[in-house]
Order: sequence, then C-alpha cells, then structure tokens
Amino acid sequence: MAIKKSEIRKSFIFNKYVIITPGRVLRPRDLKEQTDNQPNPNCPFCAQNVAKKNVVGRIKLKNDSVTCLKNIFPAVSLDNPKAYGTQEVIIESENHQKSLADLSLQQIESILEMYAKRTRAIAKNKKIDYILCFKNQGSKAGASLLHPHSQIFATEIVPEDLREETVLAQRHKIKTGHCAYCDIIKMEMESNRKIYSDKHVVAFAPYASQFHYEAWVVTKRHTDSIISLNQNEKKSIAKVLKHLALKMQKLNLSFNYFLHNVISDKHQHFYIKIQPRDSVWAGVELGSGLVINSVSPEAAAKYYRNK
Repeated sequence: MAIKKSEIRKSFIFNKYVIITPGRVLRPRDLKEQTDNQPNPNCPFCAQNVAKKNVVGRIKLKNDSVTCLKNIFPAVSLDNPKAYGTQEVIIESENHQKSLADLSLQQIESILEMYAKRTRAIAKNKKIDYILCFKNQGSKAGASLLHPHSQIFATEIVPEDLREETVLAQRHKIKTGHCAYCDIIKMEMESNRKIYSDKHVVAFAPYASQFHYEAWVVTKRHTDSIISLNQNEKKSIAKVLKHLALKMQKLNLSFNYFLHNVISDKHQHFYIKIQPRDSVWAGVELGSGLVINSVSPEAAAKYYRNK
C-alpha cells in the first residue's frame, strides 16, 4: 500500500502552517484516553453538593437542568486589578455520568442559551472586552472533573491570537470587500471537507486543521456573537454538536470546543471550533510552531459525514 506524501498547508486566515502527514497515522501507539467514568459522591457539580449561594443562573427542563455557578477557584476575579475578570462554570446536566453525546438536543440548546444569557450579563461590565465560552471533555482535553460541564472566562485583555485574527480579517475585508469567514464558508462548502449544511449553519474540517478530526461550526448569517443567535440557529448548532460528539465518542476522543466574543469587535463572525485531543503537541509543534497532523481534514470530514 502506497503511503500518501505529506503536504504543508497555510491557514486561510492566520499566519500558521500545518503539515498534513497521512502516513504517520500508521505509527505504533499505546497511549489511551484515561478518563475514569465512575460515580463520585463528592462531585462538586452534583445537585446535592452545589451551594445555592454560588448559583447565578438556571434553566429548568422537564427532567433535568442547566445551571451556572461562580467559579470558586478563578484565575481572574472582579476584585483583583492585577488579574481582572470573571469565571463561571456551566453544569450541563444533573446526571454525573453523561457526556455531550448523551445529552438531548433540548439540553444542548439550553446550554447555548445559558452561554448567551451569561455573555449578555457579563458584557454589561464595560471593563470586560473578551468573553470565552469553552468546554473540556476528557482527560487529554484538560478536564479535571467528569460531571458534564463547560466554562465561561472573561477578562479585560483580548488575547494576541484574537487581535491578530481581527487585523487579518480586516485586511481581507479591505482587499476583497468580503468577510473572511463568509469566504471560508463558500470555499469549504464546495470542497470534500464539508461535513454538514442546512439553512442556518455549516460544519467543515478546515483546510489547515491543527488537530485530528478538527471541525468548525459557522453560522451562514453574518452575526458576531452568541447573544445575537436566533432560536433556529441554536437548534441547528445543537444538532451538529451532538452529531460531532457522537462520532468523537466512537473514537473515544477527548476534545475542546470554544467560542470567542470580543466585545469591541462588531465585525467578527460567530463560530464554534471543535478540537479533538487525539494527538499531543510535542517537540516539533512546541519548538517550531509548525503543527503536524496525521489525519487529513478530508479524511476527518468523510468520517463525520458517514452515518
């Protein structure tokens, strides 16, 4: 069997390069996901252990709920001018052992709604300019607790990667007259990296994927924030997230997903990036900044498209 040759690809937006190396997927490996999927009576996110004083929001469902808590171990806080910001935890279900793939579409929609509610509330603080909603699922993704949860991190500092994205997106707009992400949608929907499309959202494996089975979910409508999503868009996003989660579960993949909101940037395009953590960045990535990805985005998209 002939091994496909490697290919260096540049991100459509960023000045970042990825080496797609299909042949390296055949390398011997013996490291496995190590998440302990066992009940824990001391879990701080189980209902009996949640302190009511820490609850800042709750969406009740028929047989479950989505609850937002103050993070009691924050990296930033509103009373610390040297590290100003706020952090919250979203408890996605009362069931300790469920993962994203196990949640109902209504539950996932409610999680998105909680992101929107808390983003709207946090954004009222004029000192805050950056809000990150993110999820770590699995030990390789940095999750410290099994109970299904995600987090919100907000600060007055806009990370350098986001500043760079804004600048490069503005350059693209000046050069072409188009939003960079709108152009990415058009390009990827005509490629074999397309995963899903409906009236409201698209999903694809990006051309220069940095992670095995990386996927982006982007709204077709040019809107800048989780706050401005309509109900149909949330339903579509929930459907795609559940599908991707089910497919990643079959591969036993840890993953992160995240959605950014730079308050001062009204030209950003809403997206969610899902980055599985099947591989670990090592010497080449950390030393050179070049990322090696042995699962091509075309192969990843084909896997996600298959029922």
